[in-house]
Amino acid sequence: MKIGVLMGGRSPEREISLKTGKNILAGLIRAGYDAVGIDAKENVVEEMKRENVDMAFIALHGPLGEDGTIQGLLEFLNIPYTGAGVLGSSLAMNKVATKQALIANGIKTPDYFSFNSNLLEEADGMEQIEKIEQESGIGLPVVVKPSAGGSTIGTHIIKRREDLESAYRDAAKYCNEILVEKFVPGIEITVGVLGSQKLTALPVIEIIAEGGFYNYYTKYQPGKSTHIIPARLPENIYKEAMERALKVFKATHCYGMGRVDFIVADDELWCLEINTIPGMTETSLLPEAAEKAGISFEALLKMQVDLALNRHVKMQEVCYV
Repeated sequence: MKIGVLMGGRSPEREISLKTGKNILAGLIRAGYDAVGIDAKENVVEEMKRENVDMAFIALHGPLGEDGTIQGLLEFLNIPYTGAGVLGSSLAMNKVATKQALIANGIKTPDYFSFNSNLLEEADGMEQIEKIEQESGIGLPVVVKPSAGGSTIGTHIIKRREDLESAYRDAAKYCNEILVEKFVPGIEITVGVLGSQKLTALPVIEIIAEGGFYNYYTKYQPGKSTHIIPARLPENIYKEAMERALKVFKATHCYGMGRVDFIVADDELWCLEINTIPGMTETSLLPEAAEKAGISFEALLKMQVDLALNRHVKMQEVCYV
């Protein structure tokens, strides 16, 4: 079996995807797999055919990689792949859809409103947006972010009304739908989840970022954030975070692996989002949590390969009789 590690792509998260993919590729080779790296920037089907790939390990972050697009293509091509399927990928990638799923399942998430970025180009666009804001009842401070995106690209914490429009316009560079979320100050934590039918929550990580904002720079620049494992939380909150992460994983139809982000404020857990293709670089959280749980990086990768193959076999049995 030959594994193609799909990396790079055309999203704004291309560079971090290349780092994730190269790390995964090296880990698969160390684990004894026949693996090759494939830049999914263009002609990905031809590249997979040329390399005679039997399955795909998806290391693509952002649009066209984490949103169900490549997953649907691989299913059409009858190629097994790692991570969430089409539904889970597309749902988790869209932060508004994620919030709707969380609310439907009784999972707390910060209040929000959203609007189409086309409003920014209309003469009375800001007035319309202000009306939506007033109807939502959400006051400052808020977090402005693209509805579909990751790595905190285009994300801003806004405390002054005069800064809103520029934040909206920056977020609009990455997505047509803008999410405006009530800012909840507190302790930022994340919980990794592994598995399919039988799920495992990894140790809870507390994140302390330089400057207080876990953005693209502090996330991927070594030494700019501190990860504390296990998180310094009361025992009941720690346990609840792990249980809540499993519930989020199920509510968003995820598979294989994921990372659920929370804010802890006044002993309440507020779910922010779930990442279906977590980073796998030297500063990434999921491999760090897995190692703390006694799962080596190579074992983590092997688990994902096995889960991908098992799902593919079951899909063949159900869908293609």
